[in-house]
Amino acid sequence: MDLTFSTPLKGNLVLCSDYRDAALHRSPGLYKFVWVRRGCLWLEVDHIPMELRVGMLLPLTPLHTLDVTRAEGEYLILAFDSNFYCIFGHDGEVSCSGLLFNGSSEVLRLELSEMRTAALQRVVDDLRAEYGVVDGLREEMLRMQLKRFIIICTRIAREHFSVGADREKLFDTVRRYYVLVDEHFRTKKRVQDYAGLLHRSPKTLANLFASCGQPSPLNIIHDRVNAEARRLLLYTPKSAKEIAYLLGYEDTAAFSRFFAKMNGESITGFRQREKRE
Repeated sequence: MDLTFSTPLKGNLVLCSDYRDAALHRSPGLYKFVWVRRGCLWLEVDHIPMELRVGMLLPLTPLHTLDVTRAEGEYLILAFDSNFYCIFGHDGEVSCSGLLFNGSSEVLRLELSEMRTAALQRVVDDLRAEYGVVDGLREEMLRMQLKRFIIICTRIAREHFSVGADREKLFDTVRRYYVLVDEHFRTKKRVQDYAGLLHRSPKTLANLFASCGQPSPLNIIHDRVNAEARRLLLYTPKSAKEIAYLLGYEDTAAFSRFFAKMNGESITGFRQREKRE
């Protein structure tokens, strides 16, 4: 562990470069940035394998389960919890909810330019320096460095989606849609439910998402429900009936059909295959 800081209110900030630290990878309640500085990193997020090359950065929510299977080179994990910095309470400052962080199975992989790499490195250097200053201002200074890191990553994500200043307000609707789906996917499974919350028509939302290169609004709902179903099947002993109820399905058969359509296999087949692997 490179550094770890805890507040009196049980907030936590961690910077780590040891891929063998499985306890950190699986620690509940932590938002994480995984940044490959040199070489390559092989990992699994919710049992989905992926490869990160040098200059790539991966933001993960507490919902995602991370397993680093192999590392060649150098990487950093910057992790924090909501007690240290609440991204929802400070959304007006960093605008990362629904963009960097959402519960989707399609996690965002960012590729860093030389300029952005240098900017993030400065933040990490400042973070290390502030950690070494033991006084009453250290907590707030560390929080400021984390906020800088998040804002830079938010800008990189906007560049990734080609969001210029002229489209910032439009894309903010997309971002807020993801946040609302994360909040209500168990009880609201129709696009019109979210369109009403956003004071837009379903057709307007569909056109907006298409213009921003995003999946359709309905696909986002389905992906979020499916991602939660897979997590519950992978990491809990709950039955299909229990999971269906938790996800808002009164009919287990309807949930089973939805899962099979989304994954190309039955609930039983999925669980058996994952246990074998």
